[in-house]
Amino acid sequence: MDFRSSDTITGPRREDILPTTATAAVKVVIVGGFGVGKTTMVGSVSEIRPLTTEETMTQAGIGVDDNSGVESKTATTVAMDFGRISISEELILYLFGTPGQERFWFLWNGLFEGALGAVVLVDTRRLEVSFDVIGRLEDRGVPFVVAVNTFPDAPKHPVEALRAALDLPEEVPMIDCDARRRASSRDVLMTLMRYLHSLALPLA
Repeated sequence: MDFRSSDTITGPRREDILPTTATAAVKVVIVGGFGVGKTTMVGSVSEIRPLTTEETMTQAGIGVDDNSGVESKTATTVAMDFGRISISEELILYLFGTPGQERFWFLWNGLFEGALGAVVLVDTRRLEVSFDVIGRLEDRGVPFVVAVNTFPDAPKHPVEALRAALDLPEEVPMIDCDARRRASSRDVLMTLMRYLHSLALPLA
């Protein structure tokens, strides 16, 4: 290949490079139905520029993907979203966002390998898209918390009503969030970490 003097080869940005002090890593998966805000959450809380695999939605998805309630959505994740958070100089948290459409759920097997737990993002305008997602996590035995993404036009429901609608065990934490905001997304992840810690504690 003929490289001219004006050609440049660029690598990762300095802030994207993994710190040399990092010695351990943990993995968390962000799941939910189509259009609930998974890509937004990963992007808002990641300390690096997130890797996304969003593609423009085409007519090929008509009749296959259920976009009821999010008809204005023009792009969708087809593989995964990826972000990173430094918990400390030594410990790194990797975030993986799953695709929402059922036809891409076969990718879950690889994404969940080695994951400590999951965040289930919920949209109260379309609770039904969360039923199968939660069922799959329960079948896999993956611990999770539920984060209710507060869309501006989403109806408000009491926590007890949401738990009943989702058939959610009382011990599973549920938290409101705004996936667009870093602090709110961070609080969701901290809720998951505290829940995982409680599960690891020995029974008295």
